[in-house]
Amino acid sequence: MIRADIISKFFGKQQVLGSIEFAISPGETVALVGPSGIGKSTILRIMAGIDTQFEGTVTRPDNMAIVFQEPTLLPWRSALDNLLIPRPSLGREAARAAMDRVALSGREDAFPGQLSLGQQRRLALARAFAGSPEFLLMDEPFVSLDAETAEQMLSLTEALIAEAKPATLFVTHARSEADRLATRILELSGTPARLLRH
Repeated sequence: MIRADIISKFFGKQQVLGSIEFAISPGETVALVGPSGIGKSTILRIMAGIDTQFEGTVTRPDNMAIVFQEPTLLPWRSALDNLLIPRPSLGREAARAAMDRVALSGREDAFPGQLSLGQQRRLALARAFAGSPEFLLMDEPFVSLDAETAEQMLSLTEALIAEAKPATLFVTHARSEADRLATRILELSGTPARLLRH
């Protein structure tokens, strides 16, 4: 079980998070929604262990993957080598198959700068799933994409989650994305932010 028991989070003297408690079961997809700047990404960073400056506790597995708003690819490594970063033992043939799964077949030797934003996002998604994570975190992975590319990414993400069945927490400002992907929606409101319902 993945669990957040956050008591408070401050940036300087400003309290941004109040009491936030929720759990995510294996295979469950939970969406975190709320207005911009309310603290959704802060909760994601706390859940990932990136932000440790908060009062409370978080329980999560070691085997996890994060898909950030930006693809966060290493520009000096090929697409295939970027995919192998979390799991070098995967092997190049399995990595090629993973790239084919996200419609990047033939782009294995391309560098990130030679890929479109949509292709970079698909590569980042393939990299996240390459490690077979128990816990997947996604921070607005479809932001700044045109409608057609966003739809392709949504469909792909939906399929990959259905196949791998990780416990998933994803942040979005688009309620339509939350309704489509999530089995449960958590909504943040107020200052400091708290959950409206869960």
